[in-house]
Formats: sequence, structure tokens, C-alpha cells
Amino acid sequence: MRRLGRSAVEVSALGFGAAGIAGLYTEVGEEQAHAAVQAAWQRGVRYFDTAPHYGLGLSERRLGAALRTHPRSAYTVSTKVGRRLEPVPAGGDDRAHGFAVPATHRRVWDFSADGVRRTLDACLERLGLDRVDVVYLHDPDDHAEQAFGEAYPALERLRAEGVVGAIGAGMNQTEMLTRFVRDTDIDVVLCAGRYTLLDQSALTELLPAARERGASVVVGGPFNSGLLADPRPGARYDYTTAPAELLARALRLKSAAERHGTTLRAAALAFCAAHPAVASVLAGARSAAEVHDCADQFATTVPAAFWQELRDTGLLPADAPVPAEAP
Repeated sequence: MRRLGRSAVEVSALGFGAAGIAGLYTEVGEEQAHAAVQAAWQRGVRYFDTAPHYGLGLSERRLGAALRTHPRSAYTVSTKVGRRLEPVPAGGDDRAHGFAVPATHRRVWDFSADGVRRTLDACLERLGLDRVDVVYLHDPDDHAEQAFGEAYPALERLRAEGVVGAIGAGMNQTEMLTRFVRDTDIDVVLCAGRYTLLDQSALTELLPAARERGASVVVGGPFNSGLLADPRPGARYDYTTAPAELLARALRLKSAAERHGTTLRAAALAFCAAHPAVASVLAGARSAAEVHDCADQFATTVPAAFWQELRDTGLLPADAPVPAEAP
């Protein structure tokens, strides 16, 4: 368990990303979703991340139901604000947003102070909890003024009131996350897809800034939407089909891993976890089998010779920390 920034909130080194159990890309049944969460618990995962965006609230409902039998003090839950859910007439599905669920609601961008409170109240109702431990501002890319001017101060007040234990922002970019780290008093940022074996853009400014300011980083998307889990034609990268040049790079990484008797999945997780600013690596899973595989890979020691080959061949920057060198 690692503490987030200067807060009292702790997270497990491996976290469970709950978008998958809400039908990300493909339908997932109730029993399968429940089994995935229970498998994570069985393997020692105690940090669970969700959001209203994931399956139009389905992720929160399923996660809350699956965790209900466990002591509330034994696990950490994070959710997100910035998208309110408004009911719409039934019809169609949500596949345009990536989720194989009925389109029962529409997402409304709202980074107002009132929107933060209303969204969090709705999150708690869906989760069936009286509190969450961490609240992130979710993807405020095109809403910077309102996010910094209204939403962030609202989160600060919630933290001061003891409603939440830690606050942060979660995004698929590093520039605005770096601004949050430098210009606010957040505890943690969730950086998705920007610190992986294929993309080390967080290494330039975000991770050093987090170290300097005492903030924590949670790395999401360690497999870059699947390309680093199973590199093959048609694999996804950043939620869409991977470009040919990235597929070729991922296949080179996979070949190197196999030469050293390990797997690309193990290397992908180990790389994300090795940076000293990183408190947890969030891996999404939609089944118990995927959870067990991920936990197995996370526990695997990747040979030092593998990392050296990546550096020697230009597949990894020389200044990127690897497990053997992590303090």
C-alpha cells in the first residue's frame, strides 16, 4: 500500500480499473463483472477506480455491489466528476462512446462547483456508499478555465470538509496534469496512457513535477488500450485501431521480452510501476481470468538484461527508470 501525496489515503500498488466491467468495447454480464472484482480482491487489490462515464453509471453500480460484502475501511475507491448523467428516452446504445450498454443517459460536461457536488452525490448513490476516498476531475481538456476556477476549488472544499480524502485530476495528456501539480494543492493525478513502454511523455515534466511537489501519480492504461497486452493487427491503441508503426514497435518489444524469458504484459506493468512518483498502476479487466493474469504478470520479475536491450536498441530512453534501478 502506498499513500497518495500528503493525504491519508492509501492505494495498492496494483489497482483495478472498472471501465471494462461496464461493457467497454463489448458486453459484459453481471456475473462476469462480479467475478472480476472478487478475483481482484482475492489477489490483494485494494484500489478500485470508476467513473460515471464508464457505461453510463453501470461501472459504479456494479463495483459498489461487488464490494458490498467487504469492510469499507479495507479498500479505496476513486471516482470522477466533470460529466453529469442526464436521463434520456430509451433507445439505441452507447457504442459511439465505447460502451456496449443501452443509451439510458447522456453525458453533460459540467465543471461548475454545483456540478461537482451534484455529480458526486449521484456517484455515491450508484456506488451505494456514503463516501469515496478519491475524486478526480475527469478529462477537463477543453474546460480548463472552469476546471481550475470552479471545479478544483469545490474539490478543495470537499477535502477540507472531510467528505473525500484525496483530490486530483485524471486525463490522457500530461500538459494540463502538470499544471494541476504545479499550480494547485492536489494529492494525485491519474495519467492514462502517457507513461508506458510506447509513450514516455510524462517523463519530461509531469513525473519530475510530481516528485518535486510531493504529489502522487497513478498510471492508467499501462497496456495503451490493449496494444501492449496483445500486439496484433487490429489491436487498439488509445481507444482506436493502432497505427502500423506503433504495432511494429510493440511487436519488437514483445520479441525482446520473449528472448529474455518474460512477457510483454509483465514488462509493461513493471515499467509503469518503477518510477518513484508512481503510487499505483491501474489495469482494466473485464473477467476473473484477465484479473488473475494481470496479477501474475505484475508479480513477475523482469530480467535486467531485457531493460538493457531496450536501451541499447533505442526502444527505451536512457533516463526512464526501470525496476532494477528504482529506489
